[in-house]
Amino acid sequence: MTSVEEIAGLVDQYRSWLKDRTTLKSVHEDWVEITTPFIDRHNDYVQLYAKREDRGFRLTDDGHTIRDLELSGCVLDTPKRQELLKLALNGFAVEEKNGSLSVKATADNFAVRKHSLVQAILAVNDLFYTSGSIVRSLFKEDVARWLDLSEVRYLPDVQFTGKSGYTHHFDFAIPRSRSEPERILKAINNPNKDAAQSLIFSWLDTREERPPESRAVAFLNDNERVVTGAVVDALQHYEIQPVLWSRRDEVRPNLVA
Repeated sequence: MTSVEEIAGLVDQYRSWLKDRTTLKSVHEDWVEITTPFIDRHNDYVQLYAKREDRGFRLTDDGHTIRDLELSGCVLDTPKRQELLKLALNGFAVEEKNGSLSVKATADNFAVRKHSLVQAILAVNDLFYTSGSIVRSLFKEDVARWLDLSEVRYLPDVQFTGKSGYTHHFDFAIPRSRSEPERILKAINNPNKDAAQSLIFSWLDTREERPPESRAVAFLNDNERVVTGAVVDALQHYEIQPVLWSRRDEVRPNLVA
């Protein structure tokens, strides 16, 4: 049985990893470059830039995220893609201006706002997979449509504050029923190591704040790629149920109940 002490140790390990893998560098005009340990779709580290502004700080990606999408052929010039961009940013209270993603922070909430900006960058980065033939439709929409057709009652786009104080976003929450506990769902369009690690931390940090019998479920898009055993094993190790999209009907009865 998993103990609180074991999970607390894992969360502490995550904090140490985050601190040890973050580097800082002074750049022009009082800006500080922050290189985070989070990796984008090119396997490059996500970089932010911070500068003191008014009574706080401005954190920005300097336009890199959207510029990279456009260079890759994913120009955010359609109403649908603009809607997706706004949806991704609003979930983290991140601004977009002239192609740059940014947040305002104070000394007290700097860590939380930085975390929000990184998560928003990764979410926007994933919009690349709406380009061309990589996917036919946004995976999250596919999951929502399937839940509707399956007559699963759910709450979309839920956020919970974890033990660390960070706010974590999940795509769907299915309320507790007479026969089943609360189920928290995440739709992962690009199921790789980083996506698994991000969900694992979100669930570990959140689980203690949820009812003790709550369960986490990850829908993994295997339409265009093979989901590796390492990703599946990692999720299972931390008591997150991985569900390959091609085998989603197998879990339908447990979600409808």
